[in-house]
Amino acid sequence: MNRPAAGDFTVSDLLREQRDNLKLELIAGEQSLHRCISVMELNRPGLALNGFLDHFRPERIQIIGFGEHSYCTKAPSRRLAAALSAMLKPRELPCLIVTHDLKAPAALVAVCQQNGVPLLRSSLDTATLVSELGDVLEEKLAPLATVHGVLVDIYGLGVLIQGEPGIGKSECALELLKRGHILVADDAVEIRHRRGADLRGSCPEPLKHYLEVRGLGIIDVKLLFGIGAIMDHTRIELSIHLAPWSAQIHYDRTGLDSQKTTILGVEIPQIRIPVSPGRNLAVIIEVAALNQRLRNRGYFAAETFNQKLIERMRAK
Repeated sequence: MNRPAAGDFTVSDLLREQRDNLKLELIAGEQSLHRCISVMELNRPGLALNGFLDHFRPERIQIIGFGEHSYCTKAPSRRLAAALSAMLKPRELPCLIVTHDLKAPAALVAVCQQNGVPLLRSSLDTATLVSELGDVLEEKLAPLATVHGVLVDIYGLGVLIQGEPGIGKSECALELLKRGHILVADDAVEIRHRRGADLRGSCPEPLKHYLEVRGLGIIDVKLLFGIGAIMDHTRIELSIHLAPWSAQIHYDRTGLDSQKTTILGVEIPQIRIPVSPGRNLAVIIEVAALNQRLRNRGYFAAETFNQKLIERMRAK
C-alpha cells in the first residue's frame, strides 16, 4: 500500500495541468509557485480579511469570491493591508484564487508579492470553481492504496475479489464478463479514499482493459467483449476473499456472521468463499453482490429467516 507524499502536488502543477479546465491565470507571486498543496479542502477567508484569524485554515487554497472582493475594495487600505499580511504570513498557505474574472484589488496584489504567495484568477464563478477544483484535489490528494486482486462492477456494485495467486480470481472475472458484468481492474487495483466512506477503485494505466488468464495469457477485454465491458472506476462496496476449501475451517452457512475488512481506514463487508472443484464461483459472487445490494437497502435475509424460526418455536 502507498499514499501520496504531502508536497507531491504544487501550485505550479495545478497551474500547468488545470490552466485551461479551470480558466486560471497567474497575477502575482510567480517566485513561489513551488508551494505545496497538501489538503483537499478549500477555504473562503471571510473574517480573516478583517483580521480575525481564530480557526483560520492557512493550509487550504483560499478562494476570493464576490463577497471577499467587495470587502477588499471598500475596506480602509491600512487596515486591509495589515489583515492580509497576517493572513498570508503562514508558509503553508498554498495560494489564493480570485473568481468571476474579477480584477484583483491592488492591496491584495501588493501583499501577495511581499509575502511570496501565488495569486491566481479564474473566469469561472465561485460555485463552479469550488466544485471543479475540489474534484481535482480529491483525485490528486486522496489517500491511495494499491492492492492485489480483481475489481468487477456487478449490477452497479463494486466487488473486490482477492485471494492467493492461482486461486481463480481472473477466471471468475472472465465468467462474470460473460454474464454481462463489467471489468474495472485485474491484478492491481488502485483504491482511493474519497470524502466520507467512499472507496473508489480503478486500474493503473498500463493494465487498463487487460485480463490475464493462466494457460490462456493476456487478453484485451475491450476488443473481445466491447467497450461496454470495461469501466474506469467504481465504488467498492464488497470484498470477496477466495480461499482453498479446508475441512478444518468453519464456514458461515447462515449469513448471520457478518465480517468486515478495512481498507484505508474504511470498513466494508467481506465474504470468505471456499474454493473446491465443481463450485461455480462466478454465480456465487454474483448472488453475493445482489444480496449485498439488499443489505444496503436494509433487508437482511438471514436475520429475517432467523426471526421467523424463533417466532415459530415460540408459537409451539
